[in-house]
Amino acid sequence: MQDSATTPDPRRWKALIFIALAQLMVVLDATIVNIALPSAQDDLGISDGNRQWVITAYALAFGGLLLFGGRVSDLWGRKRAFVVGLIGFAAASALGGAAVNTGMLLGARALQGAFGALLAPAALSLLAVLFTEAKERAKAFGIFGAIAGAGGGVGLILGGLFTEYLNWRWTFFVNIPFAVVAALGAIAVIHEPAGSRNPSKLDIPGVILATLGLVSLVYGFTRAESDGWTAGMTLGLFVASAVLLFAFLVVEKKVKAPLLPLRVLTDRNRGGVYISLGLAAIAMFGLFLFLTYYLQVVRGYSPVKTGLAFLPMIVTMIAGSTQIGARLMTRVPARWLMGPGFLTAAVGMLLLTQISLDSSYTFVVLPGLLLMGLGMGTAFMPAMSLATHGVQARDAGVASAMVNTSQQVGGAIGTALLNTIAASATTAYATSHAAGASNPKLLQLNSMVHGYSTAIWWAVGILAVSSFIAVVFVNAGQGGPSASGKGAAEGADEGIEKAVPVMAH
Repeated sequence: MQDSATTPDPRRWKALIFIALAQLMVVLDATIVNIALPSAQDDLGISDGNRQWVITAYALAFGGLLLFGGRVSDLWGRKRAFVVGLIGFAAASALGGAAVNTGMLLGARALQGAFGALLAPAALSLLAVLFTEAKERAKAFGIFGAIAGAGGGVGLILGGLFTEYLNWRWTFFVNIPFAVVAALGAIAVIHEPAGSRNPSKLDIPGVILATLGLVSLVYGFTRAESDGWTAGMTLGLFVASAVLLFAFLVVEKKVKAPLLPLRVLTDRNRGGVYISLGLAAIAMFGLFLFLTYYLQVVRGYSPVKTGLAFLPMIVTMIAGSTQIGARLMTRVPARWLMGPGFLTAAVGMLLLTQISLDSSYTFVVLPGLLLMGLGMGTAFMPAMSLATHGVQARDAGVASAMVNTSQQVGGAIGTALLNTIAASATTAYATSHAAGASNPKLLQLNSMVHGYSTAIWWAVGILAVSSFIAVVFVNAGQGGPSASGKGAAEGADEGIEKAVPVMAH
């Protein structure tokens, strides 16, 4: 352990409050706008074609710039990056809330994504360097992980309340007090350990290639959803992404101070975590989308009631994270929490494949959500803590950003892939049942439910694969990430080796 880590910061628990507050703001922002979108579209006259860009502009900037943001926080110092990210996010939110046309709103969303990409890795790597004792670290990550997982659901509830009782603009303005309190708190109580910065120069070619490659990948899946998988633009974006990301890996191998040191990627444990969390994000993002539509469009729930319907999942996610994941993390190898956790979530999704026009919330939707939350909370906790296992302190920011990136890209893929599957299944059902249908509206609703159910079946399969990868690839020693770390590539800096990724929606 490094000298800087031998004496824990006495104000670290106060620091956790402000770091967690910033995390909650970033995570809930991804879903709070979803519920407000129909109102904003009417108010600003946004076309149906441009509507998706309110979500996509944020995802593109956030996912595309995360690696850059992670490395900047390693270079500048996490505290400075954290505070700048908060102030920028608040300013972008004020701009979004005051938007008078489509362009202004989309620009504000892109700025939110960009500052979020600076803020998120800084927050996560601050945890990595502030909490150095195994049991304390497990507790801190449990709290942080619960907020990361629950933030999306909180966003749905707040989005419903603001849209129904106030105005869609409040889904932006609500970020300002969060950011101001977190920034003032950070300035007052956060002290970064000495010697944890990475003083090397910024890898500009790496930044350009990684950002363009990731943006092409995310945008490619967005175009696949609207234009189809075989459209020229879609295929062109995927090819461009593959070429750019391959070039990025070649550059990273040769430059002296790489944006993403390849040692961060090649460790077996981290590889298993990145892939399994990315796959889980595909399934999770899809589920939030389909269940929101199912409850509002098919079942006729109000925005507030829809948000509240997700509340039980938030409760079990917090329980899984703090009571199971965090408590067992130092006693049980990570894969025996991750594998069964993802499998439990898959069983929850399996129940949700049974939805119909008149399914009981209590007997079908609720048990599915409870199992989903419990499984995901349990699995995310050790996975998040293992994400930068064995990484030196100066790489903590970029290693955290890598997990964020896998989840953001996973989320973009999940939304596009599962949406396309659902749309195809809906069309096929409507076509095959059109002849005997006496009620067109009923046929339309049945077709939609069939589409959602089909897509959720795919999500079940994806979660099962995620569970398999966690069990097979993750091989950290007894005690999971707090043990000696058999699978770690770089055993140095054992005490400053963990960070928690965002579950940003």
